[in-house]
Amino acid sequence: MYKGLLLFILVFIVSGCANQHQSGHTGNGGVIIDTQGVDMQQYRYDMDDCRSFATQVPVAEKATKTAVGGAVVGGVLGAIVGNSSTAAKGAGVGAVTGGLKGTSSGYRERDRVVKNCLRGRGYRVLN
Repeated sequence: MYKGLLLFILVFIVSGCANQHQSGHTGNGGVIIDTQGVDMQQYRYDMDDCRSFATQVPVAEKATKTAVGGAVVGGVLGAIVGNSSTAAKGAGVGAVTGGLKGTSSGYRERDRVVKNCLRGRGYRVLN
């Protein structure tokens, strides 16, 4: 029963994060620039170009690495305070938490790449 519930929670959380991230990047990618004197057509071209650089950040790889690390730590802690069942639950919670942390970190890095790229092209990034 716990495994099914954990799987349901994991799928729900991960799909929510993916939807939230995608919705944040349908417009300007969460970047706010000072538009005074900016050619908006050129800005859109530059934004697309900068986003293409940001896709080089390996978000899935970061999520996987932190999920594995979280599972190991959670499993060890669960084994210390309980039995094999507690260890398995701890590993599951650690994997979910680690995966979410890695995903979030990867997307923050992508956002930094976009902002740094735009700054390098002369835009005044405000956030």
